[in-house]
Amino acid sequence: MTDVEAAARRFIADVWNGAREESAYELVSPECPGLGGAGPEATLAWHRERRAAFPDLRYKIVDVVAAGDRVAVHWRAAGTQAGQFGPVPPTGQVVSYSGATFLRFDDAGRIVDVWSCNELFQLLQQLGVEMLPPAPGGLSGTGA
Repeated sequence: MTDVEAAARRFIADVWNGAREESAYELVSPECPGLGGAGPEATLAWHRERRAAFPDLRYKIVDVVAAGDRVAVHWRAAGTQAGQFGPVPPTGQVVSYSGATFLRFDDAGRIVDVWSCNELFQLLQQLGVEMLPPAPGGLSGTGA
């Protein structure tokens, strides 16, 4: 196992699953972009919000590919919605979905870039959210 692969596995075990916030400060560079900011605090803010909605959410690594300073992780997540998730009030529904996260590391072994894609549409369907097409005439409804 490479150093970056070990760091990626630790990131998922400690930060995603273990809520060990101190690990985020060790593993995430201050320059790493995140939702609404950068660095470990932006990473932690996203995970705090997700855990508030799904307190028992756990990620399982399905596959890892590491090359050079980059790691790709295919993961599966499952948890129970006990809190607000965006506009969706708590449902008590258990959800399961997959995704992939791509990490790039600096020379010090810290994450400097994260990009993820996941089955958010499937997650929302499991919560009972109905997806409706736009009204005829476009989103504004004016036909313009």
